[in-house]
Amino acid sequence: MTLTHVVTGAGSGIGRIVAGRLHARGDRLVLIARSEARAGQLREDFTGAATIVADLADPASLGAALAAAGAAAGEGVRLPEEIDTLIHAAGVVELGAVGDLPVTAWQTQLAVNLVAPAELTRAILPRIRAGRGQVVFVNSGAGLTAHPAWAAYAASKHGLKALADALRGEEAPHGVRVTSVYPGRTATPMQAEVHAQEGAEYDPARFIDPESVATAILTAIDLPRDAVISDLTVRPGPRPPSARPSRPQLGE
Repeated sequence: MTLTHVVTGAGSGIGRIVAGRLHARGDRLVLIARSEARAGQLREDFTGAATIVADLADPASLGAALAAAGAAAGEGVRLPEEIDTLIHAAGVVELGAVGDLPVTAWQTQLAVNLVAPAELTRAILPRIRAGRGQVVFVNSGAGLTAHPAWAAYAASKHGLKALADALRGEEAPHGVRVTSVYPGRTATPMQAEVHAQEGAEYDPARFIDPESVATAILTAIDLPRDAVISDLTVRPGPRPPSARPSRPQLGE
């Protein structure tokens, strides 16, 4: 049976790998893109995928974008009445001490990492209920523990955990599963950006392969319907001392 998945963050990192794995097995993709140019690139990368142009940094605009997609999503492909999985993989990060971070850093991270997932879920929820589907939140180790310089990002991810926990209880009567995945530091473009902000040298070999995180996410999605993986923490595997990162491993 062909499944339908709505995915944010399919342009890079974990989201891109998850989308690629789902596409390779023949599932149907509806990808959220921040611009028409990005949407066109995603349609080239994932042949047959539908796209919806929506700016996660402006959560108030998502309802209208999704309503329009109810009539036709990218390339004339209608948004399905039943959706099997909504995967929230998009995210932004801006590090800084509480005493230094400007209000815009808080607003952007909370908007993209927390408010947009809440609004996107709300807008699509009737279709997820119709498909007795699943919502997957790609959270972070920072959604469980906060360290210096990570206050804004960690706050957004702690909030995302709260959103998932509440949603899980609310939607269980509708047959909807909710999963939070908490990766440790993973070798993605976001991790390279984090290292640049930290002023540290970036060696992707020192961190989790994003393919491993994608496998964990697909395991949660493919689990038989008699069970749900509610929370899944993905930590770095054993490494020799020379390969271990020297700073706290908060995640994406």
